Amino acid sequence: MYVCSCFGVTEQQVRQHADAGACTPRQIASACKAGTDCGSCVRRIQGILGRGACPRRELADQGAPALTAEPVPAPAVGPQRVHEAA
Repeated sequence: MYVCSCFGVTEQQVRQHADAGACTPRQIASACKAGTDCGSCVRRIQGILGRGACPRRELADQGAPALTAEPVPAPAVGPQRVHEAA
């Protein structure tokens, strides 16, 4: 069944991209263009993706950046010194 009639993307193709790691409609769009023309399929794509296990989504739910390859260090906490010009 077609999910995106603008680009001829099927539900099976969306699921294949999801199995390959796409967790959001934007990532599906990057993989196959679905959702980038008229946008009427975006809610259907969201429904297909559901709330399944996705490592990037789990990071985002925890407030961490989801698309970085390396963990982002926490900012230093404490007094900061301001260097004044002499």
